[in-house]
Amino acid sequence: MPSLNNSLTPAERGILLDVARRSIASGLEHGCPLPVEPADYPEMLRPLRATFVTLEKAGRLRGCIGTLEAIKPLVEDVADHAFAAAFEDPRFPPLDKAEWPGMSLHVAVLSPPKALTARTEDELLKQLRPGVDGVILRLGARRATFLPSVWESLSDPYIFLAQLKQKAGLPLDFWSDEMRAERYTTESFADVTAVQPDG
Repeated sequence: MPSLNNSLTPAERGILLDVARRSIASGLEHGCPLPVEPADYPEMLRPLRATFVTLEKAGRLRGCIGTLEAIKPLVEDVADHAFAAAFEDPRFPPLDKAEWPGMSLHVAVLSPPKALTARTEDELLKQLRPGVDGVILRLGARRATFLPSVWESLSDPYIFLAQLKQKAGLPLDFWSDEMRAERYTTESFADVTAVQPDG
């Protein structure tokens, strides 16, 4: 089996972007994600991987859905999350055919998360790698994450962490010994070319 640390080839990335586009087209035409049989795809696209799929229209967020746990084969995870980003993100109405042309697709494949050990907020901040790390915060049933791409708009580690705490429903200045932090990296790629409703 190929190492999960290997980067995807341009061809493999292209396959995943095509699957994402076709899954959204399936949603527009049939109301369901593209059915995917992982055995029909290259070996590197079959291991269990966690992904996020993001849709943007004219540079503005139009949907983003993903998971932090690797529970499905990579190609299937991308198909399901592309459909969900287009039609099930609660922040936006379902995508319609008029919006679909010109929509850009972004896929992020997550590495397994690694725990960060920190007794204070300062210790945690010193371990963060701006522009590299995605971060997960957990406290009881509360959980929130920022993908590494969020560093583009929140470049200061203190502000990044404060906003992540707020996303988890915690005060900006909150700290607790029971709070857990993990980091991960992503392999991200995008198709920003215009697309047509039939995929």
